[in-house]
Amino acid sequence: MPMVNCPQATLHCRKTTLGVVHRAARAKMAAELHPRSGKLIGLSNSNRTAQRNQPVQEFNHGLVLSREPLRDRDVFTVRIDKKVNSWSGSIEIGVTALDPAALEFPSSATGLKGGSWIVSGCSVLKDGRSVLEEYGRDLDQLGEGDRVGIQRNGKGELHLWVNGQDCGTAASGLPSRLWAVVDLYGKCTQVTVVSCEPPAEIDGEDDEEVEDELVSTQAVSIMADACRSQDDRAGAIVLSEAGATTSAEEVPDASRSHSRPDKFPNNFDPDGVLTEHQLFDVFNNAIVSLYRSEEEGGEDLGVGVGGSDSSRGGTGSSVGGRGTGSDSGIGGGGAGGGSSSNSSPAGSSGGVAGLGVATGAMTTNDALLFHEKCGTLIKLSNNNKTAERRRPLDEFNNGVVMTNRPLRHNEMFEIRIDKLVDKWSGSIEIGVTTHNPNNLDYPATMTNLRSGTIMMSGCGILTNGKGTRREYCEFSLDELQVSWQEGDHIGLMRKASGALHFYINGIDQGVAANQTPGVVYGVVDLYGMAVKVTIVHNHNHSDRLRRNNAIMRALSPDVGRPRPALSLTPEPDVSDRLLFHSNCGQKAAIISDGRTALRPHATDDFNHGVVLSNRPLHSNEVFQVRIDKMVDKWAGSIEIGVTTHNPAYLQLPSTMTNLRSGTWMMTGNGVMHNGTTILDEYGHNLDRLKAGDTVGVVRKEDGSLHFFVNGVPQGPAAWNVPPSVYAVVDLYGQAAQATIMDDLADLPPLPDDSSEGPTAMSPGSPCSVSGAAAGNDLRFHQLHGTNAVITNGGRTALRQNCRSEFNDAIVISNRCLRDGELFEIVIQKMVDRWSGSIEAGVTAIRPEELEFPNTMTDIDYDTWMLSGTAIMQDGNTMRNNYGCDLDSLTTGSRIGMMRTASGDMHYFINGLDQGVACTGLPPEVFAVVDLYVTGVAHRLHSKHGKNVVLLGDGCQALRVDGYAHGIVFSAKELKTDEVFEVKINKVDDRWSGSLHVGLTTLQPPELPSCPLSGLSPSLTQLRSKVTWVLAGSEVRRNGVLQRQNYGCSLDRLTVGNRVGVKRCSDDTMHILIDGEDMGPAATAVAKNVYAVLDLYGKVTAVSIVSSTLAEDSESVKAPSLSPDSCSEGEEDSTPVRECENEPDLVPTVMMFLENHGKNIQLSNQNLTAARVSSYNQGLLVTAQALPRQQLFQFQIDRLNPSWTSSLSLGVIGHSPDRLNFPSTACCLKRSVWLLQRDSVFHNSLKICENYGPNLDTCPEGTVLGLLVDSSGSLHLFVNGMDQGVAAQDIPSPCFPLIDLYGQCEQVTIVANHVSVVGGERGDMHCQGDMEKADMVDGIKESVCWTPPPEVNPNKTCEYQALCSRFKELLTLPDGYFNEDAKYNLCYCESCHKLRGDEAYYKRGEPPRDYALPFGWCRFALRIKTHCEVSNAFKKWHIAYHGTSVGSLRRILDHNQLLSDSSSIFSLSPVKTEGHGSYGEPEENSAPEREIPRVQLSPTMRYSGLEVFAPKVQFRDPRSLRCHQAQVGFQVCVRPGSYKVGPTSLGMSEPLDPRFSNAEIDWITKEKGGTLLYGLLIRVE
Repeated sequence: MPMVNCPQATLHCRKTTLGVVHRAARAKMAAELHPRSGKLIGLSNSNRTAQRNQPVQEFNHGLVLSREPLRDRDVFTVRIDKKVNSWSGSIEIGVTALDPAALEFPSSATGLKGGSWIVSGCSVLKDGRSVLEEYGRDLDQLGEGDRVGIQRNGKGELHLWVNGQDCGTAASGLPSRLWAVVDLYGKCTQVTVVSCEPPAEIDGEDDEEVEDELVSTQAVSIMADACRSQDDRAGAIVLSEAGATTSAEEVPDASRSHSRPDKFPNNFDPDGVLTEHQLFDVFNNAIVSLYRSEEEGGEDLGVGVGGSDSSRGGTGSSVGGRGTGSDSGIGGGGAGGGSSSNSSPAGSSGGVAGLGVATGAMTTNDALLFHEKCGTLIKLSNNNKTAERRRPLDEFNNGVVMTNRPLRHNEMFEIRIDKLVDKWSGSIEIGVTTHNPNNLDYPATMTNLRSGTIMMSGCGILTNGKGTRREYCEFSLDELQVSWQEGDHIGLMRKASGALHFYINGIDQGVAANQTPGVVYGVVDLYGMAVKVTIVHNHNHSDRLRRNNAIMRALSPDVGRPRPALSLTPEPDVSDRLLFHSNCGQKAAIISDGRTALRPHATDDFNHGVVLSNRPLHSNEVFQVRIDKMVDKWAGSIEIGVTTHNPAYLQLPSTMTNLRSGTWMMTGNGVMHNGTTILDEYGHNLDRLKAGDTVGVVRKEDGSLHFFVNGVPQGPAAWNVPPSVYAVVDLYGQAAQATIMDDLADLPPLPDDSSEGPTAMSPGSPCSVSGAAAGNDLRFHQLHGTNAVITNGGRTALRQNCRSEFNDAIVISNRCLRDGELFEIVIQKMVDRWSGSIEAGVTAIRPEELEFPNTMTDIDYDTWMLSGTAIMQDGNTMRNNYGCDLDSLTTGSRIGMMRTASGDMHYFINGLDQGVACTGLPPEVFAVVDLYVTGVAHRLHSKHGKNVVLLGDGCQALRVDGYAHGIVFSAKELKTDEVFEVKINKVDDRWSGSLHVGLTTLQPPELPSCPLSGLSPSLTQLRSKVTWVLAGSEVRRNGVLQRQNYGCSLDRLTVGNRVGVKRCSDDTMHILIDGEDMGPAATAVAKNVYAVLDLYGKVTAVSIVSSTLAEDSESVKAPSLSPDSCSEGEEDSTPVRECENEPDLVPTVMMFLENHGKNIQLSNQNLTAARVSSYNQGLLVTAQALPRQQLFQFQIDRLNPSWTSSLSLGVIGHSPDRLNFPSTACCLKRSVWLLQRDSVFHNSLKICENYGPNLDTCPEGTVLGLLVDSSGSLHLFVNGMDQGVAAQDIPSPCFPLIDLYGQCEQVTIVANHVSVVGGERGDMHCQGDMEKADMVDGIKESVCWTPPPEVNPNKTCEYQALCSRFKELLTLPDGYFNEDAKYNLCYCESCHKLRGDEAYYKRGEPPRDYALPFGWCRFALRIKTHCEVSNAFKKWHIAYHGTSVGSLRRILDHNQLLSDSSSIFSLSPVKTEGHGSYGEPEENSAPEREIPRVQLSPTMRYSGLEVFAPKVQFRDPRSLRCHQAQVGFQVCVRPGSYKVGPTSLGMSEPLDPRFSNAEIDWITKEKGGTLLYGLLIRVE
């Protein structure tokens, strides 16, 4: 092409060209790997190829890094050379700020910390934690030959490149100095670095700058071309690179054969010479106009189209002139001088019309059309703009169509629905995919595609066929006959940021997915009802918006109207008032101007009581109702939630849980979504609420849904809830009437006990305040302290987390007070947890300028306040003993503040003026209130793990070394519902794992003073007492997993997060994270528990943020009974607690009812029941109802081993007089609570496992009991020991129920009814002080619980009887054994569980752990009552010795242990004083030989091994069956007389979880260092 003289254009082009050359000539980064790498990596090919050695045996240690730090925009690209199929997972790639020269390589890339971003699979991790779950391509699916690259662009963003395609932004905010990281993980075994340079298509600045540069460069080139030729050009003018979309209908073919125009456009001066600045202005304005038009949706761009339809023959002309430039800015040059009918609104862009811009790469075939390759049933027409599914009445799928090219950034792909059929369910689906249509094997439906696809289906979003958002928008594509008509439009757009948006009739539905890949095709699935669609190019906004507004108004009266900005405190508006909608359930009615809903005939029907709010809830708006009336006839109660359905057009179901779309409901203590349970154990059980209780719901701005019960937040219940949802109340079952709590002035009077207990009526705070005058415009301002919440149209303020937070709750009035205006508030609720109360005053600081501090006294300027009786100014006390005391106010008290015209401040209490408080106030002051209380801070106990240091008077804990040994306890037992909460102050990311929290029955005062020997390294290993602990998201009891995926994982917590624990009145443990209750974590938690924390892993420091009750009543309250019990029968000292003086109870005499199972026979005045036939039909109940707090007990008299299983017991909630008894108790399904084996059943459904001992193992003589406490909870007692709460909400009256099933053939009611505290007054065993000998370093010995003999006759179990028969076969003299059989203890599973034994105990001075010999039976030996022996008994350690049957007699004869290796053991002559007495040497005895080595162990799991205790075979003389038996001894061993060492057997697996193999073997040579205590026998 000949050059023309255009110096300005030439100069500009030269500058641009030089710039490109300069960038291309920059030094390249070395495409090599660093020589330091993972330990299994081998480098070759000049450090460009990395191979993981031993790829079949090892899957990790394959980490490699780039040799040099990455430069901005360089893509470090590797090729996958080899893969193996032995492992899961594959290549991982990313960047790190860690210098490889000094890096200690972890096993995998996800272990990199200190500023590392890794793409693993389709997730992005930062420092090992996931920050983006669904991103880009799945790296695990890449094959050999695929290329993967990583890039940091100039904006500090991380990009992944797969096979040359940018997957979008993976992370942002990256530091400048980064090394590329590649992990040859799992299947990936070899990679090669192929390049490290910017991508070819973007060799310069980042995308937006390059795009602008390209457009400017093209414009300059075009203008230079125009200057050179000075000819007009005919044809279409387009700017494809700028993202403009031009319809094929509007753009005629720009044939290359068109001649150049003969002269310059008439609005240019052909003789004029443009300066460089003028040239820049022309094209700058044109580009700006283009972007403006693009932001307006791409309509009427005016990008030169050669005129309108009438000018297709080349007769069109330019639009506008220099003086009247339009927004379109760029017009089409025509030849005829006529005007174009494609007009644009006038603008001020100053664009030069008539300027043609041509690019040879863009023709009409670049218009967005359907691709010729499509689904098997698709027929294309209308120049591939229309797609139709053939045989729509016979087939519903195989209707997938895709666009002919990828979508550009910010390009709208929109279709119009042309035809529907009513035969099928489901309808159109639309979205994007990374698959090229030329290479795609089209699926029957796009949801079958499992990669690279994002689809809108119904009202949700599917990613790779899986639902990622359930409720994306309020329109559902599956409900066309409800939401739209045929002809409506659906569109989508991928923004330049990577966000994918969908549009319905031109209305943006918001972000559907982030980080959409850069190259995607539009895809439409003509599924189900959808038959025909057409691509829309000329977007007619006015028609679409009119149609959309009509539809939206039909769906919701509020949609389409201008809405005020949402806030926590919307301005009051009568029309905006939250009421019940008049359309309600069939059996419901709305009264009180829409504030109250009721079921008038609640005793006739239990459902059809659904009511909805009259408008959608605002974000953060609390919808709360009070239960006004209940009926007792039905089960179930109120249910509350939200729904997307408009009540005006909803056909209300009988109950909201029947609705299968757009609905979230809290029912009972679960949460349901669209009729399906999504949370099983969530919050307080709504079925237990009473009249006067309140329930509430709120949708927060982040889309999470929260429920409130009596103002207490129950934690998050659901996420991604759409914004426009209506509140729903279902007056179901017992709930008969409810009232919205938005203005308490006209509510019925609060109950007298509303300030505490379950009848609290507050929106959820200790001090909820409300304006007194209904017509006053004074409100609380929307700005407030972090722990305050404003509700009720700005008239109510409450402190959330009122039982764990006591500050950060300052609220302020919405405007300044007028002279003489009274600002009055009423206290609606208080809690008794704290001391102190409300503080009130005024401030001259405007709310917008106030930085809300923790407390009001921290405001140090322009503030006057009353705190207690003290008047304070700017935080300093001005005067004391003012006329009123705010700390003495109670619920219902009113507080008023007034500034007079003279500047005086007056307070009013309950309307009475308290006089001048202070003077000289400025004219414009705001009322300010602090919902503040003080409390007695919790403390940590002085006994703790060895790596812990306590600071701040016991309020802070710091782990100073290692990652473990960080256990700390609360200083005192937690009271019921008392929250113990800490804040994380410091973390160390070098460690994995995190804080553990829970409850324990371990008494910290009983721990040794030296922390080195008292506690386990971590809380999950603490098993000496019962401990419930949350570790990560797993709940464990004594280390045994009880529950997974509980709440938010503690491993995600960091500095500033708060963690709390509490034991609730229903015997459940709850965990709180940042004040939000995560729901019950464990059940059947003991009453006397301490909070326990483990500063484990990365958490190194915490501080307490909770407080105890202000009034500590422990000084006047008797201490609670210890839950500990020990099976060690030698300890017959009395318990250490004093008896409480219980009032005399007159128990109801209980006997069995004459109505019973057909195989039952009653005797003994109906106190004894026996099953006389078969194994079932043995049901019986008592004739009398069981009173509250009375213990009903019966004894197992006879068992028949011919059957399996055994009895079950429980209560029945209705009269059994006319009950037709089934064959077994499990067939009863109405109001029955049953304990069977170790589980609890309600109406034949299992509700609890691992409760108490297995009832099938109870031997004859076991005494079982049932008790219903005052709160309606059922307890099981075994031999007088409470096993905890088995079930709740037991009705009154109830009747004890027993099923004599299987082995159990006879039971007898125990006549003396032992009360809750241990028996009748005459039989009560009061517990005195322990003797001094029983105290070892302040550690109380465990006390053996022994049931009263009249309640628990001494019966032995079958296993103990078998061991006794084997002992008799040994023919050992009776004189060696204790005559009192009560010291003989069986440690079989049944017996030790019935006694409630712990697995481990401590003994001696200093204390040392030992394990109980579970599985063995102990026969107590006779012990000499000598002073030294008694001292040894208390202060020596407990150990075990395994031996052979042949050595028993010799050991007993010599009264001390012998080494099994010695065949002869000589001692000096012994003087015998009698059977079992100790022998003492004569005065002139010969020197004694050295005592051989004797092996001992603190656990029988080691000493009972066959190598120490060989097995012998014997025949049971009773059953004539053959068994194998082992023997050993339980001994006392003197501290210091033995050496602790590792096992001599060379075993690697731990034998006992409490003792490591390095300290399980004790060796002693010292004579007299051991004392025989009991003979142990185990029979198999």
